Amino acid sequence: MRKRNRHVSVWMTEAEYRHLKQQADLAGMGIDPFLRNLAAGVQLYPRPPDTYAALLRELSAIGNNVNQIAYWANATKSIKEPDILQATALVRQAWELVKNGL
Repeated sequence: MRKRNRHVSVWMTEAEYRHLKQQADLAGMGIDPFLRNLAAGVQLYPRPPDTYAALLRELSAIGNNVNQIAYWANATKSIKEPDILQATALVRQAWELVKNGL
């Protein structure tokens, strides 16, 4: 037995349908689930680009490197200029990744 037993039809112009399809695609959904969520009052947002997962992995790796440098500096109670430059470069790299969306 079907979980949903009511069917609703709506006539649209070609432009309205294209707009609906575009909005559903932006949310990463098909038209049916998109309309059900809208009818339920769910606040829908555009799906993040696929490059975000790679961006998060890169930022995590950079954060780990900076953390290791900070831990080492605290443990030895000293830090050399090349280490500071490396940490600065990692932070700048992270900023560029975020700014450019990877």
